[in-house]
Amino acid sequence: MSIGSVISGVPSLKKLQGASNDDWVDRLNHVWTVFLFAMFAIIVSTGQFVGDPIHCWCPAEFTGAYVDYAKSYCWIKNTYYIPMDEQIPLETIKRENEELTYYQWVPLILLFQAFMFKFPNIIWRLFNGGSGVNLDKVVEMAEKTQMGSPEDREKTIKHIALYLDRWLETHREYHWNMLVRAKQHLARVCCFFCNKRAGTYLTAFYLTTKVLYAANVIAQFFILNGFLSTDFNLYGFEVLAKMGQEDAWKESRRFPRVTLCDFRIRQLQNIQTWTVQCVLPINLFNEKIFIFIWFWLVLVAFLTCLNTIAWFYRVVFKRNRAVYIKKYLKINNELQTGFDKKLCAKFAEQYLRDDGVFVMRVISKNSTDLVVTDLVDKMWKMYKEKSQPEPVEEAARPVISDKERELLTGH
Repeated sequence: MSIGSVISGVPSLKKLQGASNDDWVDRLNHVWTVFLFAMFAIIVSTGQFVGDPIHCWCPAEFTGAYVDYAKSYCWIKNTYYIPMDEQIPLETIKRENEELTYYQWVPLILLFQAFMFKFPNIIWRLFNGGSGVNLDKVVEMAEKTQMGSPEDREKTIKHIALYLDRWLETHREYHWNMLVRAKQHLARVCCFFCNKRAGTYLTAFYLTTKVLYAANVIAQFFILNGFLSTDFNLYGFEVLAKMGQEDAWKESRRFPRVTLCDFRIRQLQNIQTWTVQCVLPINLFNEKIFIFIWFWLVLVAFLTCLNTIAWFYRVVFKRNRAVYIKKYLKINNELQTGFDKKLCAKFAEQYLRDDGVFVMRVISKNSTDLVVTDLVDKMWKMYKEKSQPEPVEEAARPVISDKERELLTGH
């Protein structure tokens, strides 16, 4: 077997990503973050099921079976943490308040978090086709034009332009009544009103997906707060505060390595209570993993919220549509007169509308501005041809003889 065949068999993130019909911040959420959480889940699972996740120091009278029982019991039941310089409390309630309830479930919570980051993308991919356009195919064709010959490039751009023109013309309102006018008004006022025939379906649905990404990454901090039973929101700041100290990586109250475990053994009618001291090697991995997760979530949350605000700015302010389209038409020097500039505003607002401009933005973020320039130029020329009034043929003048002319004029 050759090395090339081995390398080609390794799965790539491109397959996980699927079609590129969003921007890089979305892929940061549903590709890279999902990959990281899945990788961490595999690492922790390996330590739990392949290695020995817990070791307990047992009294001398415990035989091998007793030691195995104590280890299994303490792994399944929650252990609790009391620092070495503190006395073990006698009250059961105080011991239960210090229990560690997470270490058995770390792989599952990491997989659940990975699914939460993938969920908005699943929703987007399932329902964006309701707009009537195959966005995945359009972006894929536009992306492939970068590597083709000039002839193939021109042919592909023309096909995309014709397809988008047919889509834009097909999904328009042809019946006007009170309900249609109300829907059109809502679509103009509220960008979240999904109206396919008003040209706002894709845009509104994508903004909703953006909100889901932002809400999810913020909710992750609260999910980990409940899961770890600690203030995970402040974990990164605590790590930074201890970074310069000598005992920065020693015993941690959040992820202790040495814990205590209470269990009871029934011997006939006698019930004996034992307290053993256990070591959790798996917390060495958990501590470093959740430190990285905290900083990663902060980065992703910042970029996602900033990106969501930027998309809202592009969509809510309607003038941004015309400004965006003019940028590409000026590259080809298509706006030479005042009439062309006014026609460009109608081209963006009445022809492309929100969804058409959104498709151009998605293409530009997944290919190059050169592709979008050629595509906008092609659709602009198609629109100008439709906007020109059809020439009215002059009626054929009847041929009048000299005798008829004399009779009509009286001369």
